[in-house]
Amino acid sequence: MPEQPPAQEITDVEALRVFAHPVRQKIERCLRRGPANSTVLARELGESTGLVSYHLRQLAKHGLVEEVPELAKGRERWWRAVPGDRRFPPYSRQTPQMREALTQMHRLDLAELVDSARRFEEARDALGPWADAALFSRATLRVDPDQLHAFFEEYIALLYRYSTPEQADASGARPVLVRLLGIPETD
Repeated sequence: MPEQPPAQEITDVEALRVFAHPVRQKIERCLRRGPANSTVLARELGESTGLVSYHLRQLAKHGLVEEVPELAKGRERWWRAVPGDRRFPPYSRQTPQMREALTQMHRLDLAELVDSARRFEEARDALGPWADAALFSRATLRVDPDQLHAFFEEYIALLYRYSTPEQADASGARPVLVRLLGIPETD
Protein backbone atom coordinates (compact mmCIF):
# COMPACT_ATOMS: atom_id res chain seq x y z
CA MET A 1 0.00 0.00 0.00
CA PRO A 2 1.52 3.37 -1.00
CA GLU A 3 1.91 5.94 1.71
CA GLN A 4 -0.52 8.85 1.53
CA PRO A 5 1.45 11.99 0.67
CA PRO A 6 0.69 15.24 2.47
CA ALA A 7 -1.99 17.39 0.87
CA GLN A 8 -0.58 20.16 -1.30
CA GLU A 9 -2.81 23.14 -2.04
CA ILE A 10 -2.20 24.62 -5.48
CA THR A 11 -2.76 28.39 -5.46
CA ASP A 12 -0.50 29.51 -8.31
CA VAL A 13 -2.74 30.50 -11.24
CA GLU A 14 -0.08 29.47 -13.76
CA ALA A 15 0.07 26.00 -12.20
CA LEU A 16 -3.73 25.77 -12.31
CA ARG A 17 -3.64 26.63 -16.02
CA VAL A 18 -1.10 23.84 -16.52
CA PHE A 19 -3.55 21.44 -14.84
CA ALA A 20 -6.40 22.73 -17.03
CA HIS A 21 -4.72 22.24 -20.42
CA PRO A 22 -6.27 19.32 -22.37
CA VAL A 23 -3.03 18.00 -23.92
CA ARG A 24 -1.21 18.22 -20.59
CA GLN A 25 -4.00 16.32 -18.87
CA LYS A 26 -3.74 13.58 -21.50
CA ILE A 27 0.04 13.41 -21.11
CA GLU A 28 -0.23 13.15 -17.33
CA ARG A 29 -2.86 10.38 -17.64
CA CYS A 30 -0.60 8.43 -20.02
CA LEU A 31 2.35 8.76 -17.64
CA ARG A 32 0.28 7.39 -14.75
CA ARG A 33 0.43 4.05 -16.60
CA GLY A 34 4.24 4.18 -16.60
CA PRO A 35 7.26 6.09 -17.92
CA ALA A 36 7.40 7.17 -21.55
CA ASN A 37 9.38 9.46 -23.82
CA SER A 38 8.00 12.24 -26.00
CA THR A 39 8.02 10.05 -29.13
CA VAL A 40 5.84 7.38 -27.52
CA LEU A 41 3.51 10.00 -26.04
CA ALA A 42 3.25 11.91 -29.34
CA ARG A 43 2.31 8.72 -31.20
CA GLU A 44 -0.28 7.78 -28.58
CA LEU A 45 -1.83 11.27 -28.52
CA GLY A 46 -1.57 12.03 -32.23
CA GLU A 47 0.56 15.12 -31.57
CA SER A 48 4.03 16.21 -32.69
CA THR A 49 7.01 15.29 -30.53
CA GLY A 50 7.98 18.97 -30.33
CA LEU A 51 4.59 19.92 -28.91
CA VAL A 52 4.63 17.01 -26.46
CA SER A 53 8.18 17.89 -25.34
CA TYR A 54 7.09 21.48 -24.70
CA HIS A 55 4.12 20.33 -22.60
CA LEU A 56 6.30 17.86 -20.68
CA ARG A 57 8.63 20.70 -19.72
CA GLN A 58 5.67 22.78 -18.54
CA LEU A 59 4.33 19.87 -16.49
CA ALA A 60 7.80 19.32 -14.99
CA LYS A 61 8.13 23.02 -14.14
CA HIS A 62 5.11 22.64 -11.86
CA GLY A 63 6.06 19.26 -10.39
CA LEU A 64 3.48 17.09 -12.16
CA VAL A 65 6.02 14.99 -14.06
CA GLU A 66 9.74 14.34 -13.70
CA GLU A 67 12.54 12.90 -15.77
CA VAL A 68 13.59 9.28 -15.32
CA PRO A 69 17.36 9.53 -15.90
CA GLU A 70 17.98 5.78 -15.58
CA LEU A 71 15.88 5.17 -18.73
CA ALA A 72 17.52 7.93 -20.82
CA LYS A 73 19.54 6.92 -23.87
CA GLY A 74 21.64 9.69 -25.36
CA ARG A 75 19.42 12.74 -25.85
CA GLU A 76 16.22 10.73 -25.38
CA ARG A 77 14.43 11.87 -22.20
CA TRP A 78 12.00 9.64 -20.35
CA TRP A 79 9.30 10.99 -18.04
CA ARG A 80 7.01 9.73 -15.29
CA ALA A 81 4.07 11.18 -13.40
CA VAL A 82 4.79 12.54 -9.92
CA PRO A 83 2.16 11.20 -7.51
CA GLY A 84 0.66 13.63 -5.06
CA ASP A 85 -2.42 14.71 -3.18
CA ARG A 86 -3.01 17.99 -5.01
CA ARG A 87 -5.84 20.16 -3.81
CA PHE A 88 -7.28 23.47 -4.82
CA PRO A 89 -8.40 26.36 -2.63
CA PRO A 90 -12.06 26.48 -1.66
CA TYR A 91 -14.22 28.64 -3.90
CA SER A 92 -14.33 31.44 -1.33
CA ARG A 93 -10.53 31.88 -1.59
CA GLN A 94 -10.25 31.62 -5.37
CA THR A 95 -9.50 34.62 -7.54
CA PRO A 96 -11.47 35.04 -10.79
CA GLN A 97 -8.43 33.70 -12.69
CA MET A 98 -8.29 30.62 -10.44
CA ARG A 99 -12.02 30.01 -10.92
CA GLU A 100 -11.64 30.24 -14.69
CA ALA A 101 -8.77 27.71 -14.75
CA LEU A 102 -10.53 25.33 -12.35
CA THR A 103 -13.80 25.53 -14.30
CA GLN A 104 -11.89 24.56 -17.46
CA MET A 105 -10.18 21.70 -15.62
CA HIS A 106 -13.48 20.41 -14.20
CA ARG A 107 -15.10 20.48 -17.65
CA LEU A 108 -12.20 18.47 -19.09
CA ASP A 109 -12.36 16.01 -16.18
CA LEU A 110 -16.11 15.46 -16.64
CA ALA A 111 -15.71 14.97 -20.41
CA GLU A 112 -12.93 12.43 -19.74
CA LEU A 113 -15.17 10.63 -17.24
CA VAL A 114 -18.02 10.34 -19.74
CA ASP A 115 -15.59 9.12 -22.43
CA SER A 116 -14.09 6.52 -20.05
CA ALA A 117 -17.56 5.20 -19.19
CA ARG A 118 -18.43 4.96 -22.90
CA ARG A 119 -15.21 3.04 -23.68
CA PHE A 120 -15.87 0.66 -20.78
CA GLU A 121 -19.40 -0.08 -22.02
CA GLU A 122 -18.08 -0.71 -25.54
CA ALA A 123 -15.37 -3.11 -24.30
CA ARG A 124 -17.35 -4.79 -21.52
CA ASP A 125 -18.13 -8.03 -23.39
CA ALA A 126 -14.39 -8.73 -23.78
CA LEU A 127 -13.36 -7.93 -20.19
CA GLY A 128 -14.06 -11.28 -18.53
CA PRO A 129 -14.36 -10.94 -14.74
CA TRP A 130 -13.60 -7.23 -15.01
CA ALA A 131 -16.95 -6.74 -16.79
CA ASP A 132 -18.62 -7.12 -13.38
CA ALA A 133 -16.22 -4.68 -11.72
CA ALA A 134 -17.97 -1.41 -12.56
CA LEU A 135 -19.24 0.20 -9.39
CA PHE A 136 -22.01 2.72 -9.21
CA SER A 137 -23.52 4.31 -6.19
CA ARG A 138 -25.92 7.16 -5.95
CA ALA A 139 -26.56 8.59 -2.52
CA THR A 140 -27.51 11.75 -0.73
CA LEU A 141 -25.78 12.72 2.50
CA ARG A 142 -27.21 15.23 4.92
CA VAL A 143 -24.09 16.87 6.36
CA ASP A 144 -22.71 20.26 7.25
CA PRO A 145 -19.57 21.62 5.50
CA ASP A 146 -17.23 20.31 8.21
CA GLN A 147 -18.72 16.81 7.99
CA LEU A 148 -18.44 16.88 4.20
CA HIS A 149 -14.77 17.81 4.50
CA ALA A 150 -14.21 14.95 6.99
CA PHE A 151 -15.98 12.57 4.57
CA PHE A 152 -13.63 13.69 1.77
CA GLU A 153 -10.52 13.14 3.92
CA GLU A 154 -11.69 9.62 4.79
CA TYR A 155 -12.35 8.96 1.10
CA ILE A 156 -8.78 10.02 0.18
CA ALA A 157 -7.35 7.82 2.96
CA LEU A 158 -9.47 4.91 1.70
CA LEU A 159 -8.07 5.34 -1.81
CA TYR A 160 -4.53 5.03 -0.47
CA ARG A 161 -5.49 2.11 1.76
CA TYR A 162 -6.63 0.06 -1.22
CA SER A 163 -4.06 1.22 -3.79
CA THR A 164 -1.69 -1.49 -4.98
CA PRO A 165 1.87 -0.42 -5.77
CA GLU A 166 2.69 -0.64 -9.50
CA GLN A 167 5.24 -3.38 -8.78
CA ALA A 168 2.44 -5.65 -7.50
CA ASP A 169 0.53 -5.72 -10.80
CA ALA A 170 1.25 -9.45 -11.16
CA SER A 171 -1.46 -10.05 -8.52
CA GLY A 172 -4.17 -9.38 -11.10
CA ALA A 173 -4.62 -5.77 -10.04
CA ARG A 174 -5.23 -3.18 -12.72
CA PRO A 175 -5.93 0.55 -12.73
CA VAL A 176 -9.54 1.37 -11.86
CA LEU A 177 -10.85 4.89 -12.40
CA VAL A 178 -12.48 6.12 -9.19
CA ARG A 179 -14.17 9.50 -9.05
CA LEU A 180 -16.02 11.22 -6.24
CA LEU A 181 -18.34 14.08 -7.02
CA GLY A 182 -20.16 15.75 -4.18
CA ILE A 183 -22.35 18.74 -4.98
CA PRO A 184 -24.62 20.46 -2.47
CA GLU A 185 -28.20 20.22 -3.64
CA THR A 186 -29.79 23.52 -4.62
CA ASP A 187 -33.52 24.13 -4.88
